[in-house]
Amino acid sequence: MKNEISAKKIDKEHIWHPYTSMINPLPVFKIESAAGVRLKLENGSEIIDGMSSWWCAIHGYNVPELNKAAEQQLKKMSHVMFGGITHEPAIELTELLLKITPQNLTKVFYSDSGSVAVEVAMKMALQYWHASGKPQKQKFLTIKQGYHGDTFNCMSVCDPVTGMHEIYSGILPQNYFAEAPQCRYGEDWREEDIFSFKELISQNHENIAAVIMEPIVQGAGGMRFYSAEYLKQVRKLCDKYNVLLILDEIATGFGRTGSMFACEKSEISPDIICIGKAITGGYLSFAATLTSDKVAETISNGNPSCFMHGPTFMANPLACSIAIASIKLLLSTPWQRRVENIETQMKEELALCRNLPTIADVRILGAIGVVETKRAVNMEIIQKRFVEKGVWLRPFGKLVYIMPPYIISQKDLSKLTKAMYEVLKEEDVFL
Repeated sequence: MKNEISAKKIDKEHIWHPYTSMINPLPVFKIESAAGVRLKLENGSEIIDGMSSWWCAIHGYNVPELNKAAEQQLKKMSHVMFGGITHEPAIELTELLLKITPQNLTKVFYSDSGSVAVEVAMKMALQYWHASGKPQKQKFLTIKQGYHGDTFNCMSVCDPVTGMHEIYSGILPQNYFAEAPQCRYGEDWREEDIFSFKELISQNHENIAAVIMEPIVQGAGGMRFYSAEYLKQVRKLCDKYNVLLILDEIATGFGRTGSMFACEKSEISPDIICIGKAITGGYLSFAATLTSDKVAETISNGNPSCFMHGPTFMANPLACSIAIASIKLLLSTPWQRRVENIETQMKEELALCRNLPTIADVRILGAIGVVETKRAVNMEIIQKRFVEKGVWLRPFGKLVYIMPPYIISQKDLSKLTKAMYEVLKEEDVFL
């Protein structure tokens, strides 16, 4: 008991958890182990994970195929620097990624997190234009309510309000923000939706290095799903005004929306794509930035001729091996049918939430279910209430959502959706 009290004290007083205060931190729940879709708490009870550990554990936990890949690679080497060295896991993973990503993307740059993958993409765009003799193209154009990570340049293309980085707005590089598209996914296209974006790119294209956006699904900036036609229009305008297109598929990649990558829903390809999160099935932090021959060759013919970035853990062999196993496992399963079934079930069961007076909207796409509330939730109360009901959800602001592992059963998914409905009926879970 003494050691347990000490451990809790150390955690509360010395460990800084994400998005919480060190003076009055939000409560945390200690996990002892995880398997399938369940997290086991220290008291022996289990909770169903509706978050895929921030969207990455698509196969669930303690996956035999991924465990085996890790064990086999550990016997060879867990890490080796990538400067001047290569290895089979990186080569095999690259071959695999080239088969499943848009065809024009032929060069792969590995990094250690999604945020860094976005930083890499933005640096690629800047260095591309420097090598092209147009160093004035230093700005980025994006849409409001987007989110691309918490590192410095990433923050400059996140929505300054919903992207959580408002206090840094006077320090960050100033970029262009078009109005967020209002035409929802699956709705009839409205031409006026693109007007704000079209005006900004037409007036400022001489200074814009790239457009950067999340395709179809805006994640932590608002959990919004927009029209596939909007992305088509963006691609056309980038081509017209000679601006690169970067797509951030870190949250949407590897099947989450029902397509392997969300940009497939618009039938377009970017010049640069960022992937991460689910790439290792949640086992290790890992990411990649892919680009075209044109971008890579232009940079390589410039001065400097090398791309100026090189993470210490670039192409980590252990992460590469697990990523190979994760992607092969995904491709060997009926993942599309599983995601489609999750979508169908959530549409039916979360529809009940629309009847609650506290709810502003309910939206579902692929294995993403979002219930938007009229008032922000009280995180301390609502988190505890969900755990009491045997589920793990991590809402933020006015967004209560689920992104379950693809292996979840109908019964377990129903427990998640039922918990959402029952908890959101309770007045005290709102601020």
